[in-house]
Amino acid sequence: MKITARLCLLFGWVHALKPSLPTNNAEISRRDAIKATTAISTASIFLPTTQSLALPLDAPAVSNAPPAVSISAAGKATLPKMGLGAWAWGDSLFWGYSKDEDKELEQVFRYAIENGVSFFDTAELYGIGRSESLIKDFAARMEDADRQKISVATKFAALPWRTKRGDVVNAAEASVRRLGRPIDLYQIHFPNAYANEAYWDGLADCFDKGLVKSVGVSNYGKDAVKACHSSLAKRGIPLSSNQVQMSLLYRGPLDNGLKDTCDELGVQTIAYSPLALGLLTGKYNAQNFPKGPRKKLAERLFVENGPAAERLLDSMRSIAVKRGADTPLSQVALNWCIAKNTCVIPGARNMKQVKQNLGALQWSLTKDEVAMLDEASKALPSLVPPEASPFPKKDKDTGLIMFDS
Repeated sequence: MKITARLCLLFGWVHALKPSLPTNNAEISRRDAIKATTAISTASIFLPTTQSLALPLDAPAVSNAPPAVSISAAGKATLPKMGLGAWAWGDSLFWGYSKDEDKELEQVFRYAIENGVSFFDTAELYGIGRSESLIKDFAARMEDADRQKISVATKFAALPWRTKRGDVVNAAEASVRRLGRPIDLYQIHFPNAYANEAYWDGLADCFDKGLVKSVGVSNYGKDAVKACHSSLAKRGIPLSSNQVQMSLLYRGPLDNGLKDTCDELGVQTIAYSPLALGLLTGKYNAQNFPKGPRKKLAERLFVENGPAAERLLDSMRSIAVKRGADTPLSQVALNWCIAKNTCVIPGARNMKQVKQNLGALQWSLTKDEVAMLDEASKALPSLVPPEASPFPKKDKDTGLIMFDS
């Protein structure tokens, strides 16, 4: 698919945001976005997923939950092992959200914080601003002591018509209004074909204005991370993170040197889609495919690569059963990402899912188990090849390679 078509798929569904996003409203207008729901099908492969397998409701509370995000005075964020992704919170276009879910989403929010997971990742595009607004509403109804534990990351959408550093500042100001708080980690959501250097200046401006406490990027390749890190350093601001797709079915950042580059620069990796759009939960197989755009991915995994996929799942099952007969495969998948020194951000839309996700923090993989999973995962091709990405590969102004994983 040509890059223009990919961009249309990625950006068409947010046409309602042009040209004035952000707005002063609590949420961004959804008026025209409903017309383009199918566009998310492609873009969703490269955005955080909330699919997870349920644990029993009486699952024990986490005993070794990570601390809240800590941020130095210089703006360097230290992220926990796990946060929660909030893409599905408010997103009716892809996840079928309705306001009837708000009560349980608030229970999920409270449970996570009460059990030590207080880092939430959202974006201005999630629910066209609704996700950010929900976090504000949920936090406002908590006791002050619990509210102080919360850390929120959100993202600037690098849409084609946004080409100035001031666009980043304006978007951050709107996100702050929707969140009702300063932003703990502000990220460029994905590369643009132009204006990337202006975005980095915009991130630095946001930090200097006190709108954000730390800054990061998302879906950036090796060269782009290096360039952004260098640009921010000239302003005395550290690049805290790079949020990328990573799972047992998508090893790109590990195999192409991106994770190593981030480690060398002191840039933490946030792993999204750690459950590979739910395909690593054990819920699906060659006889049971998910509906919608994920069906083709499941066919590729379970039909075209059936034997290798089954070997990976068998390895996961053998590890899970050692932790207890009811341990879900998804906890194995999450712990593999954690073992790779990432902050993993699965999502949760109900109490079963949040308890299952947080349960992964109750145990960890041994070195031998990590090696076994590595061997099994390397036998499979990437679930989604990087060349299928909707993101621009290169900045057309500078020639800089922006996306390679």
